[in-house]
Amino acid sequence: MKRRTFLRLAGAATVGSLLPRGALSARNRPWPGYDDALVVDGLAGPLQFNIPQGDLPLADEVLAILRRSGITAVNLTVNAPGATGGDPRGETRTRMEIWRREVATHPGALRLIQEADDIERSKEEGSFGLIFGFQDGVPFQDDLSALEDFHALGLRIVQPTYNQTNALGSGCLAPEDPGLTTRGRQAVERMEALGILLDLSHCGPRTTRDGLATATGPVSVTHTGCAAVYDHPRNKDDEVLRAVAEGGGVVGIYLMPFLNPSGPPTADDVVRHLEHALGVCGEDHVGIGSDQGVVPLDVSGDFQRRFDAVSERRAQAGIAAPREETVPYVPELNHPRRLEEIAERLAARGHRERVVEKVLGANFVRLFREVWG
Repeated sequence: MKRRTFLRLAGAATVGSLLPRGALSARNRPWPGYDDALVVDGLAGPLQFNIPQGDLPLADEVLAILRRSGITAVNLTVNAPGATGGDPRGETRTRMEIWRREVATHPGALRLIQEADDIERSKEEGSFGLIFGFQDGVPFQDDLSALEDFHALGLRIVQPTYNQTNALGSGCLAPEDPGLTTRGRQAVERMEALGILLDLSHCGPRTTRDGLATATGPVSVTHTGCAAVYDHPRNKDDEVLRAVAEGGGVVGIYLMPFLNPSGPPTADDVVRHLEHALGVCGEDHVGIGSDQGVVPLDVSGDFQRRFDAVSERRAQAGIAAPREETVPYVPELNHPRRLEEIAERLAARGHRERVVEKVLGANFVRLFREVWG
């Protein structure tokens, strides 16, 4: 029996009892190519973002779920929030060192991804790859040389801004967006020189376009939706989607409430945005950036109270996007094999195997290989 097959079966046997009710029954026709595909989530983590759901060190049950997921690697956010003040540079370095220790503690379960070949290695050994990413440029905005230090610690993907304005540019919720600043353009140039992928996901409209104009190589929008399907500040219009693709980049579609106007988003909403992106960008430039934790979200007990508290803090900080009061997940896809189910749905709608493989991760791997060198 191949090692990959053994690890897959062992993982399935270990964590079946840990999945939420209905998670396994939701997958009636597993897509046959999933366990052999390079599966990359353009924005995710072991645990859900912003919602109390466990912490580091990762428990054995969490590691088992990561293996069960079939995901090869994720873009993991490791920067300290810029909106909270404090020492974002020092706090971010501490976070990165904590995650590096986590990888060192679980060498068979986790791998730090620093080059594209590491993703292949992670697939072969059955580990869960972590790509260090920033969702805000605040940790280095006052000293661009800090990018070199962060790169040495494993940083490979950077968003210049989160939802509001910083010294580099403006986020998608900023009341005004004059675009990338001079320092922002210098940051893009420094990132390209180091081999750090530019991510424009949370950038405002003009800052996004300035990023595209400043970059000399391909860029990404790792987690977004299509404004033509549902107009939302976090979604990108067709002009931007097309420009990312024409430059060789990749657009990742998320699993967030920003996909539809009301109620929880559905798996059909996810597919609708994916298919629109495929129509605009082409099959070589679309992926998935779920913006989720791989461990299923447990919405029982006092979850709503805790979620409302987090939402209120984000609103007071001015970083809460419209529709954030809706629980940030797709109920039908609230299981570790969610990307496999998306693959099934795409295949059922007639998308060819090669297209499904590209969306699952091959497009992101190609992009990483080109940018990281």
